[in-house]
Amino acid sequence: TQIYDIYLPRERRTRRALLICNTKFKHLSQRHGAEVDVKEMTKLLEGLGYKVECHEDVTSQEMATIMKKFADQKDHLTSDSTFLVFMSHGSSTGICGTESNGTTDILFFNTIYENFNNKHCRALMGKPKVVIIQCCRGGKAGSVLVHDSTNPEMPVFSSDSVSIAGLEEDKIREAHLESDFATLYSSTPDTISWRIPTKGSLFIQRLVEQFRNHAFNSDLQEMFRKVQHSFENFPQQLPTQERTTMLRKFYLFPGL
Repeated sequence: TQIYDIYLPRERRTRRALLICNTKFKHLSQRHGAEVDVKEMTKLLEGLGYKVECHEDVTSQEMATIMKKFADQKDHLTSDSTFLVFMSHGSSTGICGTESNGTTDILFFNTIYENFNNKHCRALMGKPKVVIIQCCRGGKAGSVLVHDSTNPEMPVFSSDSVSIAGLEEDKIREAHLESDFATLYSSTPDTISWRIPTKGSLFIQRLVEQFRNHAFNSDLQEMFRKVQHSFENFPQQLPTQERTTMLRKFYLFPGL
């Protein structure tokens, strides 16, 4: 009861993952190095037993349509989980489509959860839905300058100065509208995510590294914590777990 079930042997299991990456934009800068992120994330997910559906350079409306079709796939019935990976420019409210100027053509974060909640994606009900989001969430720096002092007067300088009574058992039962999500954002709210043009995003690099090193013996949220810990000495960025509604531990157990 403490661990999510792994359904069916690997040869009969139909794990599916969705990867959306925007690199070229009409009004925003090109995301050099994003092709490395796509390659590495695809390789990682395939190694974990997922068939990856990849879409690149799409608008927010196209992203919404892609998600709906992916949520409707019958293969989720014989899967035990899914990964939903989004990589693009972003804002405090969502993910930029290719026609975005930073405020228009935005896929709101909430749309992801609406498409895959227990109302709209029954095939994944009770199964882990892992959301990975690589994008800036604003233009603020992620670090502050602090003094090694316990004096409370010492300033800190910022670098960017139903009521359930009476319910009875019946053929119809209530369920959480949204459950079993685990989300890891590349940065904290309103802050920047960093990318190396030749190597890809720091977040994706370190996520892939931690998953490859620990997927065989650590549950998902412990691996998320390891990704976060890998940024301990890089104060400009810190990944964050948000909107996580996991009810159990999820072990990927690659190879089973």
